[in-house]
Amino acid sequence: MMLEDILERILYRDASILAINKPAGVAVHPGTGDKPNLEAFFKDLAFGLPNPPALAHRLDAATSGCLILGRHRQALIKLGKMFENGTIEKVYWAVIHGSLPQDEGVIDLPLGKQSSRKNQWWMKVDPNGKPSKTAYKVLGKGEGMTWLELRPLTGRTHQLRVHCAALGCEIVGDQVYGATKLQRPLHLHAYSIKIPFYPKKDPIVIEAPVPEHMLEMLKRCGYNC
Repeated sequence: MMLEDILERILYRDASILAINKPAGVAVHPGTGDKPNLEAFFKDLAFGLPNPPALAHRLDAATSGCLILGRHRQALIKLGKMFENGTIEKVYWAVIHGSLPQDEGVIDLPLGKQSSRKNQWWMKVDPNGKPSKTAYKVLGKGEGMTWLELRPLTGRTHQLRVHCAALGCEIVGDQVYGATKLQRPLHLHAYSIKIPFYPKKDPIVIEAPVPEHMLEMLKRCGYNC
C-alpha cells in the first residue's frame, strides 16, 4: 500500500475530522512483521496542521469502510465522548449465510472475552459479559445468503460478527467466528456514519463505497449498483 492509495480513499476532511475508506485486510495499528497498517501513513495526513491525525475509534483489520480520525486533540476528545455515549450513528452492511428469524429486530446478547493458553483470544456470548445490542434490517436475500444492515447500539469488540454467528448466520468470510470457511474476505463493511459534531450545523454524513470483494454476493442478494 502506498500513500497515493490512502489519499484516494479520503472520504471527508474539515478542520477537525478526517474520514478514510479503510480497505479490508489492513490493520489500523502496526503489528508483528512487515504487514501494512494505516497508522504508518498518518504523519502524511496532517495537511498543514502541526500534528498528524489520530484514531477516534477502531475497525477490525478484516472490516472495510468508514474510519474516523480526529485532526487535533480537542476533536479527538469530543469524538471519543460521542462514540462512547452513542450520539454517532454507524451503519454497517454485511452478507451472512442463511437468514434471520425476522426481517428486522434487535440482537441482545451480552459478550465476554475468551482467551487460550496460546495467548489467543476471541469474543463469545456470555451471560456475565457486557451488555451488547445490535439492530438489524434485512435489505435483500438470495441463494442462501442475506444482505443485512447492522446498527451497533453498543460498541463491543467483534460485536457484529459474534452476534450474527451466535444466531447461526455467520458473516461470509469470517475465519474466526464462522463455521463455513469460505476463502473470501470478510463481508462486513462500515457503510456510513452520521456525526452531529457542530452544534449549529447539520450532522456530517459520510458514506464509503461498497468494496469490490463484496459486490458479487451483494448482487446475488438484490443489490443494484
